Amino acid sequence: MGKRHKKSKAAKPEADVGMPRPLRKEVLEMANILLEKCSNPFGDKGKEWIEYLEVYGLVEKLRKKQTNYVMNHPDREKGFPAFITWLEGNGMDTNVVSIEKYDVTGYGLKASKTIEASELFLSVPRKVMITTETAKGSVLAPLIKDDKLLQAMPNVTLALHLLCEKCNPDSFWTPYIKILPERYNTPLYFTPEELQLMRGSPAFADAINQYRSIARQYAYFFRLFQTCDESQKIPIRNMCFDDYRWAVSTVMTRQNQIPNRRGEMAVISLIPLWDMCNHSNGHITTDFELKSDCSKCYALRKFEEGEQVFIFYGDRSNAEFLVHNGFIYSENDYDKLNIKLGISKNDPLYEMKRQLLTRLSLLPSRTFNLHAGQDPVDSSTLAYLRVFNMDYNELSARLTGQKAKQLVNQLRDFGLFVSADNEKKVWSFLETRAELLLRAYPTTIEHDEGLLAEKSSSLSECSKLVLHLVIGEKNILRNTIKFTQDLKNEVDELVQQHLQQLAVGMNDLNLGTNQASITDGKDDSDDLGELLVKDTPSGAEQQPVISKEPDCEETSKDILVDTQCTSNETQLPTSEVAAPVNETVSPAEQPAGITETPNDQCA
Repeated sequence: MGKRHKKSKAAKPEADVGMPRPLRKEVLEMANILLEKCSNPFGDKGKEWIEYLEVYGLVEKLRKKQTNYVMNHPDREKGFPAFITWLEGNGMDTNVVSIEKYDVTGYGLKASKTIEASELFLSVPRKVMITTETAKGSVLAPLIKDDKLLQAMPNVTLALHLLCEKCNPDSFWTPYIKILPERYNTPLYFTPEELQLMRGSPAFADAINQYRSIARQYAYFFRLFQTCDESQKIPIRNMCFDDYRWAVSTVMTRQNQIPNRRGEMAVISLIPLWDMCNHSNGHITTDFELKSDCSKCYALRKFEEGEQVFIFYGDRSNAEFLVHNGFIYSENDYDKLNIKLGISKNDPLYEMKRQLLTRLSLLPSRTFNLHAGQDPVDSSTLAYLRVFNMDYNELSARLTGQKAKQLVNQLRDFGLFVSADNEKKVWSFLETRAELLLRAYPTTIEHDEGLLAEKSSSLSECSKLVLHLVIGEKNILRNTIKFTQDLKNEVDELVQQHLQQLAVGMNDLNLGTNQASITDGKDDSDDLGELLVKDTPSGAEQQPVISKEPDCEETSKDILVDTQCTSNETQLPTSEVAAPVNETVSPAEQPAGITETPNDQCA
């Protein structure tokens, strides 16, 4: 009797795990169908949407059957007093900031006094964090030990750990879990109508893949929990899709990396209170101090008493913020649009171009970025496009010529052309590409802005976020088109200036020496590139900027949030004692510093 009572007590407060056996059997059959559907690779690119609708339909049938068994979420605001008391009881000083609800960002932190720039305002001990380390000491331990998926995907492990703790009324983290958002504005919660508004955006495919991946994960774990002996004591054995989606979204929007207890490696964590900081432009101001075993957050600027305290989540695009965090930051200094570029292997000069790109630490096919603001093209994109448009002689000069190293280093320099002809090809190519990308969106900026401006509009919050996203992306493309046109005109003007100089030189009595330096059998437009290169002292060789960006296009099918390639997870720099964690990953809920990834703006 005692054992039965204990088991039901550990499983019931938040969820009715007493799902009838016939329903469990029915859900299992549906989960098997869903797993098979989601495990097959997408067919033709044009069929991605149709296949998404099929998966969405299966999930909605599951959700309908599970309606009466989804976990309850208490009133978030009512839990704040107990949450603060819990933090203080575990050694946290909460006097510098307080929890406040704001119109635009939702819940955030308010300065209880004036906080000076760089002043420490929040120190969170490891003790109150939910981490993948604490998961290994939980009821999930046997499953983690045996299941390869959980071993390979610590973020999924953390999500299941969170669900187990939510089911346990005696959980140490109950005061924290009760103040977490009930739902999020990530694409996992989008309807097909809301997702349709994202068509044309590179984030459209990301959102579809994310939904499909989470559906597959849910089906996999539901089947595992019904058939695996190690899962018999797990309180989430009969978890619903809505429960898994909630846990995954909580982790995805809030996860950060901290050093493990020995400082040897990074572990994924949820950091209470700090994860309620919202995002602003700035710089990372959070790290993890091994000596005190706390995450330390410092003010990125001065905050007056009563002002909302922001942190910097990292240099993410609005597409990344929406897909992984569920919000858009309208003043994003780091907004950008992904653009995929590749050299065909059928190109007769493919091998030469590949070799030259290797010297620039670039791949023949990869994703580049077009940036918001006055300078949409960065130096890596410029170098790639110049190589892409080179002829045989231009490639040879940079692979085997006497000045090969110097010429390669100059490929990232906007002021030094390969040749006038090459430079015009670069900007003409990019102009055409940007125009095609802009036409891929089914609506115009004016149409989207009109929808947002309609006071009588019944647009959902998610629809508004998507419209803000695509408007920003379309503006980036418009700006890129103008940028390329301006640079093409500049090339034409430089060529004309050069030709005028030649004409003047023809009438010069001392013409001989001048002609000898520019006449080598090429046309005058090519000479312009040569002359511009000669303006750089031969001894001042620039070292190429080495691009170490990971190629994130190939990601694990089952990944929730790829710890190498996504910006939702941030790793805190380690200060003072012991082995620092070197890699900084972005946070999941708008926090700044550590691994800034908190995200109450999406709540």
